Amino acid sequence: MTSTPVSGDRSALFSGPMLVLAGGVLIGLAPIGLRLGLEDLGPQAVAFWRFLFATPLALALVFLVEKRAPKRPDPFIILAAIFFALDIALWHAALSITSVANATFLVNLGNIGAGFIAWIVLRDQPRPVWFVAVLIAVLGAAALSLGGANSSAHSNGLLGDALAVAAAVFVACYLVAAKLGRRRLSGIEAIFWLSFFETLVAGLMVVLAGEAFLPATLNGFAVPLFLAIAVQIGGQGLIVAGLGHTSAAIAGVLVIVQPVVAALISWQLFGETLYPLQLFGCALIILAIAIAQRRPLDTATNLSQSKVTAAK
Repeated sequence: MTSTPVSGDRSALFSGPMLVLAGGVLIGLAPIGLRLGLEDLGPQAVAFWRFLFATPLALALVFLVEKRAPKRPDPFIILAAIFFALDIALWHAALSITSVANATFLVNLGNIGAGFIAWIVLRDQPRPVWFVAVLIAVLGAAALSLGGANSSAHSNGLLGDALAVAAAVFVACYLVAAKLGRRRLSGIEAIFWLSFFETLVAGLMVVLAGEAFLPATLNGFAVPLFLAIAVQIGGQGLIVAGLGHTSAAIAGVLVIVQPVVAALISWQLFGETLYPLQLFGCALIILAIAIAQRRPLDTATNLSQSKVTAAK
């Protein structure tokens, strides 16, 4: 007997986290795009057009890749879309009434929370090394978000922090629901349905916020279109695809790369200097990501050894 399936299993266990990590890097462009897009649209309207532009693009990719119409949406994908759209809406609202540092730090705690929710709901108990990665990631996120010169209290900050905490809960639920929904749909089908239902929720948020749907000029659509392609299709699409071979616990640590990417780009693009404590936070987050990825690699090695033994 041969052991040819082993390489495929090992590749999937390795590529899944790599897809999630790459998606997290692209998602890190979201706050940069939001900041640029606010010159023409309100924060909820930016999210609406991001989702709306992504929907037909994702549908076209379904026909191109799958050679057929998308399957019916999985109930968990619908839930994931609602959770994600509400996360974005609440985070955008929090940014307007609390410090960016607080909002970013609190929302990123939700990514960590996905592992605990998966542990409780899915009985997917993480390995002990995951708790080490979580501790390092939280410390790194705190240092990055709160270590700047302008991380002082903001007017009405308590309400903003509460909104950020609520957003964190929704993003944790999103990761778990998306993983469940991914079991019945391909990655590109999942991102199509996610974008479709997120558009509906985001449209409602625009109405509730009293924002205008249309920008003053056509140039106002440039940033949402960029976010649709790079962040929605690229970032969220890679994360959803990677969740097919990555536990929610590990994915939650990997996507904390987002604030690192945003901080480094802001440093270069907007001249927002990173202080030593923030750079130390970036290093801690990268260390946490490296530790978190040990699980799939170790699992792949054990799986390879067991299958080779069985083939003898």
